[in-house]
Amino acid sequence: MSPEQEAPLAKRQRLEEEEEGEGQPSTTNNKTNDTMSAASTAARLVGKLKPESSILMVCDIQTKFRPLVWRGETVVKTAQYMTSVAKALGIPMVATQQYTKVFGPTVPEVFATPEDLQACPTFEKKLFSMLTDEVKAHVEPLQKKSFLLVGIEAHVCLQQTALDLLEQGKDVHVIVDGVSSQQPLDREIALQRMAAAGAYLTTAQSAAFMLMQSANHDNFKTVSKLTVEHMKLENEFNEALKK
Repeated sequence: MSPEQEAPLAKRQRLEEEEEGEGQPSTTNNKTNDTMSAASTAARLVGKLKPESSILMVCDIQTKFRPLVWRGETVVKTAQYMTSVAKALGIPMVATQQYTKVFGPTVPEVFATPEDLQACPTFEKKLFSMLTDEVKAHVEPLQKKSFLLVGIEAHVCLQQTALDLLEQGKDVHVIVDGVSSQQPLDREIALQRMAAAGAYLTTAQSAAFMLMQSANHDNFKTVSKLTVEHMKLENEFNEALKK
């Protein structure tokens, strides 16, 4: 084969190789994608909270449960603190009630005022998880990544809610001083179960201050005042650790 014949053949081969290479990410693009993926994974593992990507879920804190739940008064007080913080920071809230006809309405003190209770979207349910079709239809358009959970019972409705959210790839933050069950053992094992599945266990104050991130936050004084008042109340979980 003459050089004149070889040249077009070589050119065609080169063009074919270039075409095969089109659409393949370059080494630089690969490194960039790897970096972004690593950052995303790190953010997921760390689980930081931001108001704009968070929602507070209040699970079944109802009147008939109130005297039955272990350290239930602390759960109610902590729930009020969290709903007040959420209101101050502009974080949306959702509440559920399990079979209201039997277990009664939401405990009024879960919210600071009757107006706040009235303003919170509240959904009736029989499903144990909070994620009924109605709740999902309300929550999904909000496009929130981080779900803060307070409520009862830890080993039933709250745990199933947490697992459903984790299965969807959401960050779940369980406010441990705002959740309980009728039996202490059920609560303890439920917390372990949720943590093992990937939920973050945190306290109300820790979550509140992580949401603000800085004393320069516009609502720092409001949340700080709420925290001071909340700390004056008895926390039965905290008292148990002092013994």
